[in-house]
Amino acid sequence: MVKDNFSHVTHWVFDLDNTLYPPSDRLFDQIEVKMTRYVMDALKVDQAEANRLRSLYWREHGTTLAGLMREHDLDPVPYMIEVHDISMDHMKKDPALASRISHLPGQKIVYTNGSAPYAERVLAARGLNGLFDGIYGVEHAGYLPKPERSAFDRVFSQAGVVPEKAAMFEDDPRNLAAPHQMGMRTIHVAPDPLDAGHIQYHTDDLTEFLRHFD
Repeated sequence: MVKDNFSHVTHWVFDLDNTLYPPSDRLFDQIEVKMTRYVMDALKVDQAEANRLRSLYWREHGTTLAGLMREHDLDPVPYMIEVHDISMDHMKKDPALASRISHLPGQKIVYTNGSAPYAERVLAARGLNGLFDGIYGVEHAGYLPKPERSAFDRVFSQAGVVPEKAAMFEDDPRNLAAPHQMGMRTIHVAPDPLDAGHIQYHTDDLTEFLRHFD
């Protein structure tokens, strides 16, 4: 049984985007528009080049921001404020998911490559605020992004997460490699499964998966 394989887990780590809300909410569509505009203004390039760099830096550095910081010495603070200034009016509260999370035993945290204030807004829009013991953004990792191992080390040290007693829920498969190496249970939350050695479980329905732990 799934539950038996998680009997040792006392730390539950959740990614935010496309994990604690469905991809159909399409928040990242808004964020990508903001990112592209910011890159255009900061680097004085046209839209096509800004889109190319945004995608390139995401692939090569883990996040667009990481690439901008490393390649162009960009100040991350105004960037994070601007790109996360998006509408969440269309998002719906999810009492079923809230109930499942609330019944998990032990510590529960959110860890996102976005900012903690942005995460707090998303959680409120989803009716998931007040359920977590901590909310950690990329700023808590010194702006090092997942999937870098050192980013996980920094956040988990601050949060008191014991990897050998933890599980990680994440939509980006790249971001499950380090948790797997650290001894965590890894759950890929996405519409389609991916056959990869560092992914132990897959679900396209987080609420239903958490039903195992009732």
